[in-house]
Amino acid sequence: MRDWRVNNETLVIVNPAAGGGRALRAEARVAKLLRMRGHAADFAHSKSSADLREQAERGAREGYRYVVALGGDGAFHHLVEAIRGTATAAGFFPAGNGNDIAADLGIPTDPLEAAEAFLKSAPRAIDLIRARFGDGRTAHYIGAGGMGLDAEAAHLANTKFKRLPGVTRYLAGALWEFFHGGSIGLQAEIDGVAWNGRALFVAVANSTRYGSGIRIAPEAKMDDGWIDVALVQEVRLSRLVEAIPIVLTSGDLRGFPEVRRYRCKRIVLQTEPPAKVHGDGELLGETPVELTVLPQAVRVMTPRSRVRIRVDESQR
Repeated sequence: MRDWRVNNETLVIVNPAAGGGRALRAEARVAKLLRMRGHAADFAHSKSSADLREQAERGAREGYRYVVALGGDGAFHHLVEAIRGTATAAGFFPAGNGNDIAADLGIPTDPLEAAEAFLKSAPRAIDLIRARFGDGRTAHYIGAGGMGLDAEAAHLANTKFKRLPGVTRYLAGALWEFFHGGSIGLQAEIDGVAWNGRALFVAVANSTRYGSGIRIAPEAKMDDGWIDVALVQEVRLSRLVEAIPIVLTSGDLRGFPEVRRYRCKRIVLQTEPPAKVHGDGELLGETPVELTVLPQAVRVMTPRSRVRIRVDESQR
């Protein structure tokens, strides 16, 4: 990793692989825009998720006011985990395939427009969800996650179906898991209230969407101190297919009694057999898991208004 000047306020960590190279292609234009606006920034490339975390931790430790991810939701996920609890604010120039977190934060999903918006942004306190596993490990995520079919779908979207575009990767993974996995025996405790039965998956969300635009928790807010839960029980294939266009638009599944919604501070999930748990599209571990909201756990630079920012073509 190159030496940092640490004279600038901002460190931008680029994930060169994000968006099939989209982040790497955007780097020079983003640097030019920031420089033209009088906001000099240091840039560094990440070699892996662990390397990105190490660089973000070092950036916060060495005094950068802002550490920014130029990459996808996964890059931002690792950055947030690294700087939570510090005085450094997180920034996000989205250049991935999904950009679900950016959309919920009101950050433009074009990296150049996001850089322009960053210059007019203010720190906003955002909640995190902490996942504590049976072996004592902990992880955190800022957007949406869960366990069961959706976690398997996220895993398959990043492996078996990674060459498919956008949301089709996640839908292909979900259908594959529906036929090869199915529902699972679940014991849940939601703010102390027990739920036992068979479930296809449980989404545990701080944001409204995941999987490149699937609106799994349309009422979720990222700074309200609550977890939004969608518990999906056993469902026929025809009903699952019927729900797809709804979750790609409004997310209003009130006509589906198979879907139970809750708002809580804490949820515990135990399954037999163990099931994958994901957050922000990243595989975090397996059940049993305790998920708890951490109110205002990280500061994120977000636009003061949700007006779309346009960038002159000459700056592209």
